[in-house]
Amino acid sequence: MNAGSDRPVLLVLRALKLGDLLVAVPGLRGLRSGFPDHEMVLAAPQWLSPIIPLIGGINRHLPTPGLNDPIPFEGHVHVAVNFHGKGTESRLRLEELSPDHRIGHSSPGWPGPEWDDTLHERERWVRLLNWHGLPGRRDDFRLLPPEVAAPIEGATLVHVGAAYGSRRWPTERFAAVARELSRQGHDILVTGGPEDFERAADVARAAGLSEAAVVAGGWSLSEFAAGIAAARLVVTVDTSAGHLATAYGTPSVVIFGPATPEQWGPPADGPHAVLTEASVRRGDPFASTPDPAMLAVWPGHVLDAVARLEVGGQSPASEQATIF
Repeated sequence: MNAGSDRPVLLVLRALKLGDLLVAVPGLRGLRSGFPDHEMVLAAPQWLSPIIPLIGGINRHLPTPGLNDPIPFEGHVHVAVNFHGKGTESRLRLEELSPDHRIGHSSPGWPGPEWDDTLHERERWVRLLNWHGLPGRRDDFRLLPPEVAAPIEGATLVHVGAAYGSRRWPTERFAAVARELSRQGHDILVTGGPEDFERAADVARAAGLSEAAVVAGGWSLSEFAAGIAAARLVVTVDTSAGHLATAYGTPSVVIFGPATPEQWGPPADGPHAVLTEASVRRGDPFASTPDPAMLAVWPGHVLDAVARLEVGGQSPASEQATIF
């Protein structure tokens, strides 16, 4: 519903997951700068509401679970922005609002740049804005400080969650990493969503950790963001945990499987290490088994990356692309 603001409305569609929202932050910041007098409305899923205030500049969150139904906005839209993708469904949902102006990639009725599959997602949306004469910088991706206290500070978070089997690194490998880091003095917590609790418990048991080390499903999204912001280190596959570590500058080791770090990875000049093997990548994000690019990564690779991060604060640029 429109809250009745007298300001012209800038409505941005990004009805996707947390990681997708975080890589769009540079574009959202550019829109805020480019339209300072507009009410900026973000159409995104309800469950992301704890994170949206941390972007800064968003005036209103419009809960939008996806594209199956019309965008639930009543009122006049001055500018509609398609940050959802390039498909006909997202364009249709925005066109149903009859906006005065459209910002998106090139398609019938939508002037803009051609879609480029090779771009990093942080660059994609900034490039779109720049084409339309608007500001934006791909390095403007940091979130504001969390609005809640961290459940714990200085912990090493081993995040075992992943939506699909293609990104599930074997539990015994996570356990081997957790066991050795614990031996080295790291305070280990095993994180994930409620659906990852059993997997996290298996990792903790195999690593010789106490039941208290399993916090998968026990933290709210706000607490999860705050915990990552206050962490010593994050070890994760390519999930929202890695994107939050990037957003807060928390050192991280991110294992990539079906997705490419060139499109979804952390910045090469940050305290992050990317581990993968591109030559064997299958590239199917919905597969039920781990991508070979991920299975090429062993606990020793992760531990070596942690050691380099802890000594130098940053991983060599070459490690951003491959483990070898």
